[in-house]
Amino acid sequence: MTAEPLRTALLAWYDANARDLPWRVRPAAQAAGVRADPYRVWLSEVMLQQTTVPHAAPYFLKFLQLWPTVTDLAAAPDGDVMAAWAGLGYYARARNLLACARAVAHDHGGVFPDTEEALRALPGLGPYTAAAVAAIAFDRPANVVDGNVERVMARLFAVEDPLPAAKPELKRLAAGLVRDQRPGDWAQALMDLGAVICRPKAPLCERCPVSAHCAALTRGDPETFPRRTAKALRPHRYGVAYVLTRGDEVALVRRPPRGLLGGMLALPTSDWRATRWRDAEAVAGAPAKAAWRAAGEVEHGFTHFTLTLQLLRAEGEADDVIWTRRAGLDALPSVFLKAARAGLNSLL
Repeated sequence: MTAEPLRTALLAWYDANARDLPWRVRPAAQAAGVRADPYRVWLSEVMLQQTTVPHAAPYFLKFLQLWPTVTDLAAAPDGDVMAAWAGLGYYARARNLLACARAVAHDHGGVFPDTEEALRALPGLGPYTAAAVAAIAFDRPANVVDGNVERVMARLFAVEDPLPAAKPELKRLAAGLVRDQRPGDWAQALMDLGAVICRPKAPLCERCPVSAHCAALTRGDPETFPRRTAKALRPHRYGVAYVLTRGDEVALVRRPPRGLLGGMLALPTSDWRATRWRDAEAVAGAPAKAAWRAAGEVEHGFTHFTLTLQLLRAEGEADDVIWTRRAGLDALPSVFLKAARAGLNSLL
């Protein structure tokens, strides 16, 4: 494959069709010398890990309203940031976000480093995020490979090796297309191509600006790429969530800073284990002595396991909890918001 005709075609398509995103400097503005704000680029890239653009965009705008600069974010209390993040999932990202913001504020005078190597040294910035910020914010010729780009490469080159084993080869192929010219626009053009045209299902090959270069399309089976290794079944776990109320208030706890949902507000829960909790032991583990009764259950899926939470509901008092009005429960992670709503909708 000759890289230059492909690059020319894709960049021309991007110039005409770039998505309008709140963190993006569009191609015409970029050509006129407008540069992206590294803080916005970094914040958006962290939020977009494991999250779609439509879901992430409102959170991005909320964060900018609350903390317009990286220095503002660095000074924010941990609990406020975790609450604002609630609903985005993968909560270790929020802890890494704060660690990185504080490193930029304290060690770099509030200014992001402008090279991939220096960005990589910041806490919480993996190879992908460092490359994305280097390319998009600083126009460095970095190789930015996310899931969209992996899919595009797998189809362009008809890579037979399945994911995840194919990742190094897909990254190598993508690197062969990076140039010093317009590296930020190139990275975003590939992302847009994967998101809008080269979709996981029903790719719009008839509208693809680089279809003439696509080996998978030539074969006639582009949707079968990238190949994938069959996923192992996720284990299932069981737990108990306690919905303790005091009038209009609900008892919450702060989860330990490390581990799953670390640092987040949550309903009190039992341990999560492989077997269902018996009624007697579930009540014995409750956060307060009260007239607990069954209030149904909810299902939730995490990356590595699925979960059934049995719900117990009571009215009463408890020590070492954080009483929160029902109107404030939207700051809970989705699994606990789901459990709280189900428990509160049950009759006492």
